Amino acid sequence: MERGAYTGASFPANTPGFEGAALWRRDVAQRHLTNLFTQAGLATPGLDARLLLCGALGIDHAALVRDPDRLLGTDAGRLAEFCLRRLAYEPVSRILGHREFWSLDFQISPAVLDPRADTETLIETVLKDVAASGQRPTTILDFGTGSGAILAAFLKEWPEAFGIGIDLSPMACVIASDNLTRLGFGSRSVVVCGDWGSALKGRFDLIVSNPPYIPREEIGTLDLEVRLHDPHLALDGGGIGFAAYQALLPMLPALLAQNGLIALECGAGQMPELRNLLRQTGFTPGTVGVDLGGHERVVLARPLGSTN
Repeated sequence: MERGAYTGASFPANTPGFEGAALWRRDVAQRHLTNLFTQAGLATPGLDARLLLCGALGIDHAALVRDPDRLLGTDAGRLAEFCLRRLAYEPVSRILGHREFWSLDFQISPAVLDPRADTETLIETVLKDVAASGQRPTTILDFGTGSGAILAAFLKEWPEAFGIGIDLSPMACVIASDNLTRLGFGSRSVVVCGDWGSALKGRFDLIVSNPPYIPREEIGTLDLEVRLHDPHLALDGGGIGFAAYQALLPMLPALLAQNGLIALECGAGQMPELRNLLRQTGFTPGTVGVDLGGHERVVLARPLGSTN
Protein backbone atom coordinates (compact mmCIF):
# COMPACT_ATOMS: atom_id res chain seq x y z
CA MET A 1 0.00 0.00 0.00
CA GLU A 2 1.35 3.45 -0.87
CA ARG A 3 1.97 5.81 2.00
CA GLY A 4 -1.13 7.93 2.36
CA ALA A 5 -3.40 5.51 0.52
CA TYR A 6 -6.48 4.46 2.48
CA THR A 7 -7.97 1.04 1.75
CA GLY A 8 -10.88 1.23 4.17
CA ALA A 9 -9.58 -1.74 6.19
CA SER A 10 -6.68 -0.67 8.41
CA PHE A 11 -8.18 2.59 9.68
CA PRO A 12 -11.96 2.23 9.97
CA ALA A 13 -14.04 5.18 11.07
CA ASN A 14 -14.46 3.60 14.53
CA THR A 15 -10.73 3.88 15.24
CA PRO A 16 -10.37 4.87 18.93
CA GLY A 17 -10.98 8.57 19.18
CA PHE A 18 -12.88 8.56 15.89
CA GLU A 19 -15.97 6.55 16.80
CA GLY A 20 -18.88 7.85 14.77
CA ALA A 21 -16.60 10.28 12.93
CA ALA A 22 -18.49 9.77 9.67
CA LEU A 23 -21.24 11.94 11.22
CA TRP A 24 -18.88 14.69 12.38
CA ARG A 25 -19.09 18.12 10.81
CA ARG A 26 -15.92 19.38 9.21
CA ASP A 27 -15.45 22.13 11.79
CA VAL A 28 -15.94 19.64 14.63
CA ALA A 29 -13.31 17.36 13.10
CA GLN A 30 -10.89 20.26 12.75
CA ARG A 31 -11.26 21.20 16.42
CA HIS A 32 -10.88 17.56 17.45
CA LEU A 33 -7.60 17.19 15.56
CA THR A 34 -6.32 20.52 16.84
CA ASN A 35 -6.98 19.43 20.43
CA LEU A 36 -5.27 16.07 19.90
CA PHE A 37 -2.22 17.68 18.33
CA THR A 38 -2.06 20.33 21.06
CA GLN A 39 -2.13 17.66 23.76
CA ALA A 40 0.64 15.78 21.92
CA GLY A 41 2.83 18.88 22.00
CA LEU A 42 3.09 19.32 18.24
CA ALA A 43 4.49 22.68 17.20
CA THR A 44 1.68 23.81 14.87
CA PRO A 45 -1.47 21.92 15.90
CA GLY A 46 -4.00 24.19 14.20
CA LEU A 47 -2.15 24.30 10.88
CA ASP A 48 -1.53 20.55 10.92
CA ALA A 49 -5.20 19.88 11.61
CA ARG A 50 -6.36 22.08 8.76
CA LEU A 51 -3.90 20.67 6.23
CA LEU A 52 -4.66 17.05 7.11
CA LEU A 53 -8.41 17.61 7.11
CA CYS A 54 -8.26 19.23 3.68
CA GLY A 55 -5.98 16.48 2.44
CA ALA A 56 -8.22 13.71 3.72
CA LEU A 57 -11.30 15.31 2.17
CA GLY A 58 -9.58 16.29 -1.07
CA ILE A 59 -10.56 19.95 -0.73
CA ASP A 60 -8.80 23.29 -0.38
CA HIS A 61 -9.00 25.76 2.49
CA ALA A 62 -11.67 27.81 0.74
CA ALA A 63 -13.99 24.79 0.57
CA LEU A 64 -13.39 24.10 4.25
CA VAL A 65 -14.39 27.66 5.16
CA ARG A 66 -17.36 27.62 2.78
CA ASP A 67 -18.90 24.35 4.00
CA PRO A 68 -17.91 23.86 7.66
CA ASP A 69 -21.08 21.94 8.49
CA ARG A 70 -20.71 19.25 5.81
CA LEU A 71 -20.29 15.76 7.29
CA LEU A 72 -17.09 13.73 6.89
CA GLY A 73 -18.88 10.65 5.59
CA THR A 74 -16.64 7.96 4.13
CA ASP A 75 -13.56 10.20 4.40
CA ALA A 76 -13.56 9.75 8.19
CA GLY A 77 -11.39 6.65 7.95
CA ARG A 78 -8.76 8.43 5.92
CA LEU A 79 -8.75 11.29 8.39
CA ALA A 80 -8.25 8.83 11.25
CA GLU A 81 -5.26 7.37 9.41
CA PHE A 82 -3.74 10.80 8.83
CA CYS A 83 -4.26 11.76 12.47
CA LEU A 84 -2.62 8.63 13.86
CA ARG A 85 0.34 9.04 11.54
CA ARG A 86 0.81 12.64 12.65
CA LEU A 87 0.63 11.61 16.30
CA ALA A 88 3.47 9.18 15.47
CA TYR A 89 5.53 12.25 14.40
CA GLU A 90 5.27 11.69 10.68
CA PRO A 91 5.51 15.13 9.03
CA VAL A 92 2.38 16.52 7.40
CA SER A 93 4.19 16.79 4.07
CA ARG A 94 5.01 13.08 4.10
CA ILE A 95 1.47 12.11 5.03
CA LEU A 96 0.10 14.18 2.16
CA GLY A 97 2.91 13.16 -0.19
CA HIS A 98 3.93 16.62 -1.32
CA ARG A 99 5.79 19.72 -0.18
CA GLU A 100 5.93 23.31 -1.44
CA PHE A 101 9.42 24.66 -2.11
CA TRP A 102 10.22 27.93 -3.89
CA SER A 103 6.49 28.24 -4.76
CA LEU A 104 6.62 24.89 -6.58
CA ASP A 105 4.78 21.74 -5.51
CA PHE A 106 6.98 18.65 -5.16
CA GLN A 107 5.96 15.06 -4.71
CA ILE A 108 7.99 13.40 -1.99
CA SER A 109 8.41 9.82 -0.83
CA PRO A 110 10.36 7.91 1.83
CA ALA A 111 13.28 7.87 -0.64
CA VAL A 112 13.90 11.63 -0.60
CA LEU A 113 14.67 14.34 1.90
CA ASP A 114 11.73 16.56 2.75
CA PRO A 115 12.70 19.96 1.24
CA ARG A 116 12.92 22.61 3.93
CA ALA A 117 12.71 26.38 4.03
CA ASP A 118 16.34 26.65 5.18
CA THR A 119 17.44 25.25 1.82
CA GLU A 120 15.73 28.14 0.06
CA THR A 121 18.65 30.13 1.50
CA LEU A 122 20.82 28.44 -1.14
CA ILE A 123 18.55 29.62 -3.94
CA GLU A 124 18.35 33.17 -2.58
CA THR A 125 22.13 33.45 -2.07
CA VAL A 126 22.93 32.26 -5.58
CA LEU A 127 20.34 34.52 -7.19
CA LYS A 128 21.74 37.60 -5.45
CA ASP A 129 25.26 36.73 -6.52
CA VAL A 130 24.24 36.08 -10.13
CA ALA A 131 22.26 39.33 -10.27
CA ALA A 132 25.33 41.22 -9.09
CA SER A 133 27.67 39.56 -11.57
CA GLY A 134 25.26 39.78 -14.51
CA GLN A 135 26.27 36.31 -15.69
CA ARG A 136 23.33 33.93 -15.58
CA PRO A 137 24.26 30.24 -15.65
CA THR A 138 23.04 28.20 -18.60
CA THR A 139 24.25 24.82 -17.30
CA ILE A 140 23.55 23.57 -13.78
CA LEU A 141 24.71 20.45 -11.94
CA ASP A 142 22.90 19.41 -8.74
CA PHE A 143 24.61 16.72 -6.64
CA GLY A 144 22.32 14.70 -4.37
CA THR A 145 19.25 16.06 -6.12
CA GLY A 146 16.70 14.11 -4.04
CA SER A 147 13.25 15.40 -4.98
CA GLY A 148 14.80 17.74 -7.58
CA ALA A 149 13.72 20.79 -5.59
CA ILE A 150 16.93 22.84 -5.88
CA LEU A 151 17.40 22.13 -9.57
CA ALA A 152 13.75 22.91 -10.36
CA ALA A 153 13.95 26.22 -8.48
CA PHE A 154 16.85 27.39 -10.64
CA LEU A 155 15.23 26.16 -13.85
CA LYS A 156 12.18 28.20 -12.89
CA GLU A 157 14.28 31.34 -12.42
CA TRP A 158 16.38 30.88 -15.57
CA PRO A 159 14.21 29.69 -18.50
CA GLU A 160 17.27 29.41 -20.75
CA ALA A 161 19.15 27.05 -18.40
CA PHE A 162 19.61 23.27 -18.62
CA GLY A 163 20.33 21.12 -15.58
CA ILE A 164 21.52 17.67 -14.54
CA GLY A 165 20.56 16.13 -11.21
CA ILE A 166 22.67 13.33 -9.70
CA ASP A 167 21.57 10.98 -6.95
CA LEU A 168 22.81 7.66 -5.61
CA SER A 169 19.29 6.40 -4.88
CA PRO A 170 17.39 4.95 -7.88
CA MET A 171 14.08 5.66 -6.14
CA ALA A 172 15.08 9.28 -5.54
CA CYS A 173 15.98 9.62 -9.21
CA VAL A 174 12.49 8.47 -10.18
CA ILE A 175 10.91 11.06 -7.88
CA ALA A 176 13.18 13.85 -9.14
CA SER A 177 12.55 13.00 -12.79
CA ASP A 178 8.79 12.86 -12.22
CA ASN A 179 8.82 16.21 -10.41
CA LEU A 180 10.88 17.95 -13.08
CA THR A 181 8.64 16.62 -15.84
CA ARG A 182 5.39 17.45 -14.04
CA LEU A 183 6.60 21.00 -13.33
CA GLY A 184 7.41 21.57 -17.00
CA PHE A 185 11.19 21.26 -16.83
CA GLY A 186 11.52 17.79 -18.35
CA SER A 187 12.91 19.03 -21.66
CA ARG A 188 15.54 21.11 -19.85
CA SER A 189 16.79 18.53 -17.39
CA VAL A 190 18.24 15.05 -17.01
CA VAL A 191 18.42 12.96 -13.84
CA VAL A 192 21.33 10.52 -13.54
CA CYS A 193 21.67 7.75 -10.97
CA GLY A 194 25.26 7.52 -9.84
CA ASP A 195 27.93 8.11 -7.20
CA TRP A 196 28.68 11.85 -7.26
CA GLY A 197 30.41 12.93 -10.48
CA SER A 198 32.26 9.76 -11.41
CA ALA A 199 30.29 9.27 -14.65
CA LEU A 200 30.17 12.93 -15.73
CA LYS A 201 32.11 14.88 -18.31
CA GLY A 202 31.86 18.48 -19.39
CA ARG A 203 31.78 21.71 -17.44
CA PHE A 204 28.96 23.54 -15.70
CA ASP A 205 28.37 27.20 -14.93
CA LEU A 206 26.77 26.40 -11.58
CA ILE A 207 27.32 23.39 -9.33
CA VAL A 208 25.09 23.07 -6.27
CA SER A 209 24.67 20.50 -3.54
CA ASN A 210 22.83 19.91 -0.30
CA PRO A 211 24.71 16.73 0.63
CA PRO A 212 24.40 14.55 3.75
CA TYR A 213 26.20 16.47 6.51
CA ILE A 214 24.85 15.22 9.85
CA PRO A 215 27.60 13.54 11.94
CA ARG A 216 26.61 9.90 12.22
CA GLU A 217 26.53 9.85 16.00
CA GLU A 218 24.18 12.85 16.04
CA ILE A 219 21.46 11.32 13.87
CA GLY A 220 19.89 9.70 16.93
CA THR A 221 19.52 13.12 18.56
CA LEU A 222 17.58 14.71 15.69
CA ASP A 223 13.90 15.54 15.97
CA LEU A 224 11.67 12.49 15.66
CA GLU A 225 10.15 13.85 12.46
CA VAL A 226 13.60 13.85 10.87
CA ARG A 227 15.28 10.72 12.21
CA LEU A 228 12.22 8.52 11.81
CA HIS A 229 11.12 9.69 8.38
CA ASP A 230 13.96 11.27 6.37
CA PRO A 231 16.15 8.72 4.55
CA HIS A 232 19.40 8.15 6.45
CA LEU A 233 21.23 8.09 3.12
CA ALA A 234 20.37 11.79 2.80
CA LEU A 235 21.37 12.60 6.41
CA ASP A 236 24.46 10.55 7.25
CA GLY A 237 27.59 12.62 6.68
CA GLY A 238 29.94 10.09 8.23
CA GLY A 239 31.96 10.40 11.41
CA ILE A 240 32.14 14.19 11.68
CA GLY A 241 29.72 15.10 8.90
CA PHE A 242 32.18 15.84 6.10
CA ALA A 243 32.37 12.51 4.24
CA ALA A 244 30.24 13.75 1.34
CA TYR A 245 32.21 16.99 0.95
CA GLN A 246 35.50 15.08 1.02
CA ALA A 247 34.27 12.82 -1.77
CA LEU A 248 32.66 15.57 -3.82
CA LEU A 249 35.03 18.53 -3.73
CA PRO A 250 38.04 16.89 -5.46
CA MET A 251 35.80 16.18 -8.48
CA LEU A 252 34.66 19.76 -8.92
CA PRO A 253 37.74 21.35 -10.57
CA ALA A 254 37.18 19.11 -13.61
CA LEU A 255 33.46 19.89 -13.74
CA LEU A 256 33.23 23.61 -13.05
CA ALA A 257 33.42 26.05 -15.96
CA GLN A 258 35.99 28.84 -15.93
CA ASN A 259 34.56 31.57 -13.68
CA GLY A 260 31.82 29.13 -12.66
CA LEU A 261 30.07 29.18 -9.29
CA ILE A 262 29.72 26.56 -6.55
CA ALA A 263 26.98 26.70 -3.88
CA LEU A 264 27.03 24.27 -0.96
CA GLU A 265 24.75 23.83 2.03
CA CYS A 266 26.13 22.77 5.39
CA GLY A 267 25.07 22.27 8.99
CA ALA A 268 25.26 24.68 11.90
CA GLY A 269 28.87 25.24 12.95
CA GLN A 270 30.36 23.51 9.89
CA MET A 271 31.12 26.61 7.82
CA PRO A 272 34.77 27.18 8.90
CA GLU A 273 35.79 23.62 8.05
CA LEU A 274 33.87 23.64 4.76
CA ARG A 275 35.60 26.86 3.73
CA ASN A 276 38.96 25.24 4.55
CA LEU A 277 38.10 22.22 2.40
CA LEU A 278 37.18 24.51 -0.49
CA ARG A 279 40.53 26.28 -0.26
CA GLN A 280 42.38 22.95 -0.16
CA THR A 281 40.71 21.86 -3.40
CA GLY A 282 41.48 25.02 -5.36
CA PHE A 283 38.50 27.27 -4.71
CA THR A 284 38.03 30.69 -3.17
CA PRO A 285 35.10 30.69 -0.73
CA GLY A 286 33.04 33.85 -0.82
CA THR A 287 29.52 34.87 0.15
CA VAL A 288 27.90 33.06 3.07
CA GLY A 289 24.11 32.71 3.23
CA VAL A 290 22.42 32.78 6.65
CA ASP A 291 19.21 30.79 7.18
CA LEU A 292 16.03 31.74 9.05
CA GLY A 293 17.53 30.53 12.33
CA GLY A 294 20.62 32.73 11.99
CA HIS A 295 22.97 29.85 11.08
CA GLU A 296 25.58 30.09 8.35
CA ARG A 297 23.93 27.64 5.96
CA VAL A 298 25.33 28.23 2.46
CA VAL A 299 28.72 29.13 1.04
CA LEU A 300 29.50 30.24 -2.50
CA ALA A 301 32.89 29.60 -4.06
CA ARG A 302 34.76 30.14 -7.32
CA PRO A 303 38.00 28.78 -8.77
CA LEU A 304 41.21 30.46 -7.63
CA GLY A 305 41.97 33.28 -10.03
CA SER A 306 38.38 33.68 -11.17
CA THR A 307 37.65 37.12 -12.61
CA ASN A 308 34.15 37.33 -11.01
